[in-house]
Amino acid sequence: MRAAFVALALFCAAPAAHAGLFDDEEARKQIAATSARLDQVQKDLEARLSTLEQQAKNQSLDLLRDLETIKTDLARIRGQIEVLTHELSEAQKRQRDLYVDLDSRLRRMEGGPSAAGAAPATDPAAPPAVASAPASALPAPAAGATPPLTVPAAPPAANEQRAYDAALEAFKRGDYGGAIGGFQSFVKTYPKSALAPSAQYWVGNAQFARREYRSAIASQRQLIQLWPDSAKVPDALLNIASAQSELGEGAAARRTLEELVGKYPQSESAAKAKQRLGAR
Repeated sequence: MRAAFVALALFCAAPAAHAGLFDDEEARKQIAATSARLDQVQKDLEARLSTLEQQAKNQSLDLLRDLETIKTDLARIRGQIEVLTHELSEAQKRQRDLYVDLDSRLRRMEGGPSAAGAAPATDPAAPPAVASAPASALPAPAAGATPPLTVPAAPPAANEQRAYDAALEAFKRGDYGGAIGGFQSFVKTYPKSALAPSAQYWVGNAQFARREYRSAIASQRQLIQLWPDSAKVPDALLNIASAQSELGEGAAARRTLEELVGKYPQSESAAKAKQRLGAR
């Protein structure tokens, strides 16, 4: 009886044991599958990380190349700027020399006194000159009297010329502030001089060189108002148009150029104005 009971118990326990073994096998399979998936995920991550690192290296190399290219371009641009600055300086110097040459020619055309070899002009405000008489016709000085000491005065024309040339030399040196002061002083001191219109023109021209465009326009308009018949008027109008262009006043500059061409069609300034109008 006892043996039969034991056999019966073993028979009942067999399915449970088999079921337990089956559950462990499934768990092991699931664990193995999960482990395999984790290994695959790790491999994928490592592969992506490797790709990203390679891309970062390539991008770093590209950035380095770009930086080197930019440095090279900057060095080339600096060199070009230096060349352009030198050329601009030379162009300004040539322009000043051209202005001086044109001024000299206009002064000769206007009949103004030249710097050298010109006979001193007579100052209209001076008293009439007394003709010199031979020595024998002059009364003899009284005995014991001291003859008067006569100091010859510098001709006014010579003073004008020196003042004008000094201001012009300041302009040629690029000392535009000194040139403005010198020419303004000249106009104030010698308003009736044949050189006064030219001096007023150079005031505006020096102001233009200093980029004082509003002042340059005002100075040139003063020239046109005070000396409307001067040969400098066409140049003054051209300078006004240039200043207006620099100020961005294109319409006003065009009107000034058209006025110059209409009133002074035969002047050199009118030829330049036509070129500018054609380019607009």
